[in-house]
Amino acid sequence: MSAARDALDARSREVGRVLRRMLVVSLVLVGGKTAAGLASGSLAVLGGAFDSALDVMTTVVAILLARVAGKEPDEDHPYGHEKFEALGALAMVAFLSITVYELVRTAIGRIGGPPDAPVDTWLGVAVMGGSLVLGIGASEYERRRGKALESELLLADAAHLRADVFVTLAVLAGLLLTKLGWRDGDAWTALLVAVLIIRTGVHIIRETVPVLVDEAAVDSNEIRRMAEAMDGVDAAYDVRSRGRAGARFAELTIAVKGGLDVETAHEIADLVEDEVCRRLGARQVVVHVEPRSAAPPRLLDPPRTEPAS
Repeated sequence: MSAARDALDARSREVGRVLRRMLVVSLVLVGGKTAAGLASGSLAVLGGAFDSALDVMTTVVAILLARVAGKEPDEDHPYGHEKFEALGALAMVAFLSITVYELVRTAIGRIGGPPDAPVDTWLGVAVMGGSLVLGIGASEYERRRGKALESELLLADAAHLRADVFVTLAVLAGLLLTKLGWRDGDAWTALLVAVLIIRTGVHIIRETVPVLVDEAAVDSNEIRRMAEAMDGVDAAYDVRSRGRAGARFAELTIAVKGGLDVETAHEIADLVEDEVCRRLGARQVVVHVEPRSAAPPRLLDPPRTEPAS
């Protein structure tokens, strides 16, 4: 258990380090876009700065949630605090929805509206181009670390940063289209980006909701087969599992030969726990022991009969 605890602590620290790096990136993006927006007079660039400011807010929330998620199990949270990561991922979806709302509202307002004041489009293009390169690199780095650490929080934050990349692309395309004379080009592009951001939010929800509602993490038949392959186990049933990859929990009941002493029965249970835990990469596996007579008859092999002489 100490090894598992050390692994959890190391993972929590690494998640925190990645998030702090992303916070620095977001602050750089906010500063650059704000300065460029004010200098160029581009509302689109200032809108991009607002979206990056949301990235700062979400990353700060993520850092706080990562600290909570890394805490050891306690009396109030006997299974640990990992679900706070999933809650944080859903918070990212809420922030994404704000980005979508602002993007759609601004785009609809500009379509067919009065012409905007002239802006220094080349300054905006230069800054947004640099922001695009930085955003793509940072989001890909965070996505890879999220995959490696199996962290919903990092993956959700990376998705939000990719959404910011889409917004930057929209602003960049809008500036270029404006320069070419298509006044409503940026607005239509922004609406397309809003659809892409909604798609990202739906993906996050599909990944996190099963964890929050304790959807079975592993097929119960797979766990049952693992247990029944062990010596001394006549049947396995009442199988349950929950949690995400890297923090799974499983519980099952095994039937053993009647008449075994308590020590032998528990030795079998310990072996099953260790094997299932190893093969699932689970945090904890709990095995209950019952005599063969208590198992559902349908799960037991038919009694062997001696051939007639």
